[in-house]
Amino acid sequence: MGRQPQTSGSLALEQKNVIVIEAAPRQEPEKLRVAAYCRVSSDSTDQLNSFMAQLNYYTTLIGSKENWTLADLYADEGITGTSAEKRPDFQRLLADCRRGRVDKVLVKSVSRFARNARDCLSTIRELKSIGVGVCFEEQHIDTSNMSGELLTAVFAAMAQRESQNISENMRWSYQVRMKGGTFLPAAVPFGYVLRDRKIEIDEERADIVRQIFRDYLAGQSMEEIASRLNREGVLVRIGKTDRQWAHTAVSYILSNERYIGDSLWQKTYATDTLPTQQVKNHGEREQYYAEATHPPIIDRNTFQAVQELKRRRSEQQGARRRRSSPLKGMIFCEKCGAPYREKVENSKTFWVCYNHDRGKDICLSGRIPEDEIHAAFLRVYHKLRLHGEPILKQMLSDLQSVRERRMLWSQDIVALNQTIADVSDQGRMLADMNKCGLVDPDIFISQSNELARQLRAAKQEKERLLADGDDDAIPRTRELLETLETLPEFLPAFDGEIFADLVERITAEGNGRLRFRLKNGLELTETTERSVR
Repeated sequence: MGRQPQTSGSLALEQKNVIVIEAAPRQEPEKLRVAAYCRVSSDSTDQLNSFMAQLNYYTTLIGSKENWTLADLYADEGITGTSAEKRPDFQRLLADCRRGRVDKVLVKSVSRFARNARDCLSTIRELKSIGVGVCFEEQHIDTSNMSGELLTAVFAAMAQRESQNISENMRWSYQVRMKGGTFLPAAVPFGYVLRDRKIEIDEERADIVRQIFRDYLAGQSMEEIASRLNREGVLVRIGKTDRQWAHTAVSYILSNERYIGDSLWQKTYATDTLPTQQVKNHGEREQYYAEATHPPIIDRNTFQAVQELKRRRSEQQGARRRRSSPLKGMIFCEKCGAPYREKVENSKTFWVCYNHDRGKDICLSGRIPEDEIHAAFLRVYHKLRLHGEPILKQMLSDLQSVRERRMLWSQDIVALNQTIADVSDQGRMLADMNKCGLVDPDIFISQSNELARQLRAAKQEKERLLADGDDDAIPRTRELLETLETLPEFLPAFDGEIFADLVERITAEGNGRLRFRLKNGLELTETTERSVR
């Protein structure tokens, strides 16, 4: 018999081939990408040094944390904190956060981040939703914590109130100086300059002002004067931009009491709500008239003669406008493209397609009572006053975005972007050297200020090139926005001048529908109450 297998003791184990998988090397924890945002509210030397000190401080702070790495330093100089739109580096910070380049943002205080509570909270909520926390050092707030948002609301409200108090104190100081006749405006009219806190005559431009008054008294219209100035290449500054002349700029000069050496103060005023806006003073605030506040360019007799001539011409133009309807040449038929013309029957005014008036078989478009066109415009107007501003601002933003996408890849813009990047890198390297004690403090401040100047110059040149790329729709939309801000909130009856300022063309679509094309190309459709054939 064969040998029986063993039933007790240890069993023999068959040798197996085993592959050893080595443990992965221990990975270092990923570093937190930390950015810092700095802001100073003045362009003065002291504040600029403070600005550079903040950059140095945050470079040192972030570099001292083992699990932190510097994402970037963002800083706006000499820019108000009440509006985020006016802070380019703040917008760059938000864009980098949205692209996933930043994990945490360091800010000295809530007031440096925003002084408008609504903008502050909306920005923090957006950043929190994409995983970016904001740390406010002075208030010891980290929005990564759930309780941080509530605390931020409190501090943002305090910062907003502080900004409002500053604005109220400034307005009070302005009014005291206006009452005392010592107020000095921040800007002076064309023909004057500010030197050593005094208003002085700019003789070269003052001669242009004198010529404008002479030409107007000689019989030229404001449009003719503006055309001549544009042909000669003379530019007029409106706000912060040099622009070509329009009849409105000529009218402003001819009516401005500053040219006889007097000053009417508080023609406009700042609203109480943030962000503040400058609006025309229609009697809501006191005004102050002071005589002989600065040297005159025009003598009083000439000025009074111009005012009298303007009054007479205005009356004559008003009479002509009453004889000629502002709708003339403005209405066109969608069916055949012909213009509409005015017809009066039984003391009632209608507008009718030229081809339809020649024969109903030529064009089927019906005639439209004038009062219905007026009523349709009033409805368009009130919609614009109620809802037009945000729509036009969004349209302006969209147009600018399209323009920038088109312009950003031009050779000049690419070169400036490289310059901005190089100067920014030099600034960071200088800050790192200063942190290590390799740079004399005086040299550090001097070089930092020079780099800051180069950076500003490059950004300004880039902005100028982008502005030069404006197409016609952008300036026309800006002008329409500016026009809307000056118009009354409620228009009780049709006004031909306001109509001409806003509307470029009306298209009669038929079935009682009118399509109003505004000066910037935006079209709004309104239905008339009824249509008569």
